Amino acid sequence: MEEKKVAVVMGSDSDLKIVKETIKTLKNFGINTEVFIMSAHKSPDITAEFAKNAKARNFAVIIAAAGMAAHLAGVIASYTTLPVIGLPINCSLSGVDALISTVQMPPKVPVLTVGVDAAENAAIAACQILAIHNKQLEKKLEELKEAVKESVVAKNENFKLTDSLLI
Repeated sequence: MEEKKVAVVMGSDSDLKIVKETIKTLKNFGINTEVFIMSAHKSPDITAEFAKNAKARNFAVIIAAAGMAAHLAGVIASYTTLPVIGLPINCSLSGVDALISTVQMPPKVPVLTVGVDAAENAAIAACQILAIHNKQLEKKLEELKEAVKESVVAKNENFKLTDSLLI
């Protein structure tokens, strides 16, 4: 059976400055990734067709990145049963507009949402979904969590609160 893929969909090529971290993280985990540009507003028919056929194209998760109105993730989620992870992009209003548009979905059309510009978290969330049926990927995620923990422990061991830090 062919390895499941992750689709990364951007609303605009201007989103690439953030989304490249998503792509890099997925590739570092060895995830087969395809990247697309499509718009919920400017190419809705193409977006709908992509979402309807994503499962047949062997995608297991879709990450949808968009700013401002940020309807891309919601539109894609309305056409597929695959998990859709919304990545709100900061284009205006500190990204709060995109965050609210991504996370506030109507009942029965969920979009799993990460924080504004949280490109790495979007990729890790996709990896966690894939790891449900992939022990090798699960091990890589466990190693990542251990490395993150060790980093915090090391920072704590080297931290000394001095009066100069309080000024």
